[in-house]
Amino acid sequence: MRTDARVADDLSDALLEQGALSVSVEDASAGTADEAPLYGEPGMPVETAWPQSLINALCEPRMDPAQLLAAACARIGLEQVPGYRLEPVAEEDWVRRSQSQFEPIRIAEKLWIVPSWATAPDPEAVNLVLDPGLAFGTGSHPSTRLCLQWLQRAIRGGERILDYGCGSGILAIAALRLGAGAALGVDVDPLALVAARANAQRNRVEARFIDTETATDFQADLVVANILANPLILLAPLLAGHARKGGRIALSGILAAQAQEVMQAYTPWFEMAVRERDGDWVLLEGLRA
Repeated sequence: MRTDARVADDLSDALLEQGALSVSVEDASAGTADEAPLYGEPGMPVETAWPQSLINALCEPRMDPAQLLAAACARIGLEQVPGYRLEPVAEEDWVRRSQSQFEPIRIAEKLWIVPSWATAPDPEAVNLVLDPGLAFGTGSHPSTRLCLQWLQRAIRGGERILDYGCGSGILAIAALRLGAGAALGVDVDPLALVAARANAQRNRVEARFIDTETATDFQADLVVANILANPLILLAPLLAGHARKGGRIALSGILAAQAQEVMQAYTPWFEMAVRERDGDWVLLEGLRA
C-alpha cells in the first residue's frame, strides 16, 4: 500500500502490533526521477520516511488482511484506510533462496570473500569464509570493500590491528589472514561479538573481540573503523589514543560530502587525506604525527 510520510512509520508499527509477521517501508518513487535517497545515522537529523512510501506487510495465510489493516488504522486514528493490493507468497526453501543471493566477492586480485556453501574461484588467493548473519560486514558494501583493499595495501607483516566497530569481524580476520601479527575488534553490539568470534574460528585465526565497556590500552600500528560519519567524529580522541606514533588510521562508512568534517575532527592527531572512493563512499587515511 502507498502512504505519505505523515503516517508511514506509525502505520508500520501498528501493523506489527496487530499481527503482521514483518513490515518494510520503501520509497514509492524508487527508480524514477523523484527517488529521494535518505541517509540516517546517529546524531544526524533526517526524515524518517519518504514523501510517498510503499509499505509491504507479510501476513499469515489465515489472517484477514482487510481486518489487519483496519485494526492498524484504528490503532493510530487513521480514518481512511489506504488502498492496497494482495500478492501470494509461495512456500520456498528460503535458506537456499537467500544463499543464492550471495556469491564469492572479489575484493582485490588475491583477496576474496567466499560464503561457506560456495567454492572459492581462486584457491591460491586469501579466501575469507564469511556468511551473511546478524552483524554488518559481508564485503558487499563499498565501505567494507574500501577497508579491505586498504588493509591489503597497508599490511607488510606483523602489524597490530585495531578494528573499531568490528561487526562481523571481517576486517580483523582479513588483517590476520593477510599477515598481521595481532588483531583486536571492538563493538557495542553483543550479537556482533558472537558473530565475529564464530567467524574467526571458521577462518582459523586468533583475533580477540571485546565490547566497548571493556577497558584496553591496545596500541595499534593500523587502526581501522568502518562505522558512520557522526560516530567517527565523536570517537576521534579515543581512536587517536590507540594509534601509536607513526601509525596509520583508515576511516570508512563516510559519504563524500561528509569527508571534510570527519577529517577536521582528526587533524589534531593525524595528517588526513581522502585515500580512495567507491561511488558515493570514501575512505580517509591518516598518519599519526
